[in-house]
This record gives sequence, structure tokens and C-alpha cells, in this order.
Amino acid sequence: MAAKKTRHVCVLLPVKQHLDCTVGVKARGQEVWTSILRQLGVGDLQVFALAVLRDNEYIFVDLDERLTKYFCKRWTRESPMVPYILFLRIKFYVESGLLLMSSRVQQLYYAELRQKLLLSQSHHQEALFFQLAALALQAEVGDHRETNDEDFLHYFLPEDYFPSWLIKRRGRDYVLQNVRLLHAELRGEANSRAVLRFIREANRLQDAALTLYRMRQEINGIHQILLDFSWNDIDSLTFQGSKFEIVSSGSLCIPKLVYHSPSAFHSKHILMHIRDSHRLHFSTREAAIYVQHLEDMEAGCCYRESYICDTTALKQRLQNILSSMSDCSAAEEAEEDEGTPSEAKLWMDEEFVDDPADVPWLAEVLFGVSVDGPLVLTSSCWAAVTAEMKQVLWRRAGEAASVD
Repeated sequence: MAAKKTRHVCVLLPVKQHLDCTVGVKARGQEVWTSILRQLGVGDLQVFALAVLRDNEYIFVDLDERLTKYFCKRWTRESPMVPYILFLRIKFYVESGLLLMSSRVQQLYYAELRQKLLLSQSHHQEALFFQLAALALQAEVGDHRETNDEDFLHYFLPEDYFPSWLIKRRGRDYVLQNVRLLHAELRGEANSRAVLRFIREANRLQDAALTLYRMRQEINGIHQILLDFSWNDIDSLTFQGSKFEIVSSGSLCIPKLVYHSPSAFHSKHILMHIRDSHRLHFSTREAAIYVQHLEDMEAGCCYRESYICDTTALKQRLQNILSSMSDCSAAEEAEEDEGTPSEAKLWMDEEFVDDPADVPWLAEVLFGVSVDGPLVLTSSCWAAVTAEMKQVLWRRAGEAASVD
């Protein structure tokens, strides 16, 4: 009796590990999936799916289909010792990590988002990268340790937490200094909570929590605006061969969009992915609303902010503000020979800073921060800055009174 033909499948995980399994040559995706669940020790991976890399794109495996459909002739002809590579990838993105019931699934989800962050091209969301890096350090390293040890000051590599374009733009020293300060602000936060916050904040990145498919337009050479569709704006999704059509309604001025995928196989796959995403969206809608209420309540109880900025152009802006204030004071003194004490007191009791974003400029003058270096000002400094400014205003008022 001939021996049963088998194939060796290697599944790469987002946490830079791999799992191996052996299946028959006629195996379906479900056999590999069952083996992965057993090795990970979980009953369900929820938002994850197996994927194969084809034409430099990830194609999710239909568990009811035979694997030969995805590996083609290689599956039956090549040596059984050659491993066939599959990937465990996020198929559905969620708004909150609380929707992921298993801590193991949360860690896998977090790990893939961390990798996608390094490839992000969201150049206009620079501040968010610093916030995400601090949360990632809190989740992976724990509390920041105050020390003068030069070796420990470089306890992380910027390349592991930032895309290369941001490091090139700001410089390694700037990144290291500011991330350390933001990491210190998270002292006492549990690793699990930092992971959940990272997942929530990563959704704000424009190109992180989404799956990209390469498609060309119907008319070559014409660029179209990126459109964001809600489920209510879509009437139908269809494909015929490699042609993929989106029929929209609502406020969109374009009733139908036509694109071309690399093949009919890709079009069918994209349509199935959208269909499954739609089903998941409606099945988890109530849970997502409930989780959002919980997070909003928690955010109201615990609030903390940090500010990062370059101070190269801020000093000139502050000088312009102070100069305009001085001109206004001179005009008022020319019109009024003498101001009443009550008016001066009311003027000085006003808060000088209404917008926290203006605080760094004031701190530069009050505390002598160099305009050539970076400035990080946290919420803990606001009270001190406000008090110092009030003292400055009192002195100015006293000088004006003595001159009169």
C-alpha cells in the first residue's frame, strides 16, 4: 500500500515566531487552522485568518477550499520536504482591544499593528507616532527607570518604534529624548492596559488599521480621490472577471466606481473579504457601542496630556505676541492717564493662557529653555507656568503704576 502523501506547512505569526504542521496533499485550509488553534491553546482567533502571499499581496485562505488552489501546481509536484508558507494575519480590524476576548489574541493583534506602524506613511500624524511609541514601551518594558546610566538611557532603538522617514526628519537624539519623557509619564500603568490603549490609538493612524489591495483605475493616467465609504453609502459591490464595481448612494457625487484588479481570482477574494467584514460589523455592533461607552467613562476619570514641539520658530511668534501686547498697553496709557485698581486686578486675574498649546512658548521665556533644542511640557507643569506668569503680570502692573 502506497504511503499517504503529505506536505509540510509553516505558519508565520506576527510575534516573529512560526508554527509547523503536516497535512495531506488533499488537505483543506481548515486542517491547518485546527492545528494552529491547538498549538496556540485558544478556541478561536476571532479577527485573524490564514493568508498566502501572491503577487506581493496577502490573499486570505478560504478554510473550505483545498490548499492546492492557493499553491497551484507546486503543491502536488514539489518535494514533500519543502515547506509551504502561510501567514497568520489580521483580517478584521476592531475599534477596541476589549472586543478581543483572549489575551493571546490581543498580543497577536498588538504585534501586527506594531509592524504596520513601522511602514506607515502618515507624515501628517507625527505626534501620534510618539504617543504610540511610549505606549509600546510601557507595554513591553514596563515603567521608565530614572537613572543617569548612559547605557540605560538608550534602552530602545528608534528603528523599532518609528518609521524610517520620521527618524530621518527629526534625528535619533530628538526621538530618544522625547520618547523617554513620554514613557515616564505612563509610570504605573499596567502592561495590559498599555496594550489596549495602543490598539485604540493606532486606529487613528490613517494607514494602520486597514487592509490594502492594489487596483488600477479604468482610465489610465487619471488619479482619483480616496473615498471613505460607510456601509449605508454602498448599494452594491460586484465583479466580472478582473473588473470590480462599487455602486454608491447618499451624498457621494460619483454613483459608480470601476476598478481593475490583477485577476478574477483577486476580485472574488476582495468581494468575499468585504462581505465577511460586513457580517462581522453587524454582529459586533452592539458590543462595540457598549465598549465605547466604557472607554468614554474611563477617559473622563483619568486624563493626561503631553506636548512635543520644536522651538525653532516659536520664539519669534512669542515675541510678536508680546510686542502686540506692549503696543496695546501704550495705546491704552495714552488714552487713559490712570487706570482704576479694580480694573488692574480684574486684568491680572485673567488667565494668560487659554490654549494649552500656547504653554510651551511661555515656558521658553519663563524657564530659559533653549530654542535650539526640543521642548516637552507635560500637564504637571501647567500650574507652575500659570503662577509664574501671574507674578510677571503683577510686576508689570506695579511698574506701570510707579511710572504714573
